[in-house]
Amino acid sequence: MQSQPYSHHPTIDKELRQLYLFAGLSDQELAQIKQGIRQIELQEGEYLFKHGQQAERFFMLKEGHIKLLRLSFDGGEKVFEVISPGQTFAEAIMFMPNAIYPVTAQAINNSLLLGFENKALIEILKKSSDTCFQIMFHMSKRLHMWINEIDHLTLQNATYRLLNYLLYQIPEEHKKAYEINFQIPKHVIASRLSMTPETFSRILKCLNKEGLIKVKGKMIQIPNIDRLRLYSVDVDDDEVTTRPKLKCQ
Repeated sequence: MQSQPYSHHPTIDKELRQLYLFAGLSDQELAQIKQGIRQIELQEGEYLFKHGQQAERFFMLKEGHIKLLRLSFDGGEKVFEVISPGQTFAEAIMFMPNAIYPVTAQAINNSLLLGFENKALIEILKKSSDTCFQIMFHMSKRLHMWINEIDHLTLQNATYRLLNYLLYQIPEEHKKAYEINFQIPKHVIASRLSMTPETFSRILKCLNKEGLIKVKGKMIQIPNIDRLRLYSVDVDDDEVTTRPKLKCQ
């Protein structure tokens, strides 16, 4: 892992203003944040931090992908989240006393991040209730997202979890067809969806056979988004009589 100061980079102010954590800060407060910024480079497979390590920084991913994971007693890997460029992570931990990272962060591919000091932002929050409420609002939205995620993982079967994951990758403006190019390994996606790689591959083959998708290596083509969305509704309602049934159960 390589790390170097980043406070004098010519685009730093613009980059920080795009993050919800810093959007409402004054120029003076932003200057405080910039003093401790580090740019971090990770090679594929390299760890940013490990479960149980003292949490002194939170991060924003600029390039690459980071997986947040825990290892089971038998050595199995459970991926809780895959971080994509533009996302921040580990910021909520700064509010915990004697904060430690609850997960391990590992680079899926070569990655570039910005690391921020927890103590710098905490000092600013102590002096600004408006900034505190703004951050609480965004963290509440993220909590709501996690609750929905738990709902999907516990109440939906593997097929519907995968269908909804595929639909989540599609921008709203695309209505007819779309092509997804997976930049992360399929076994990582499988772990993220709480299924085995074998189950993941079996469902992909079934969806391909049903004509809902076309699998070409890391590329998945969706010829008809509306048709895929029709299959993704996982309900048990007598009034829903027109919803087609999948054979990939």
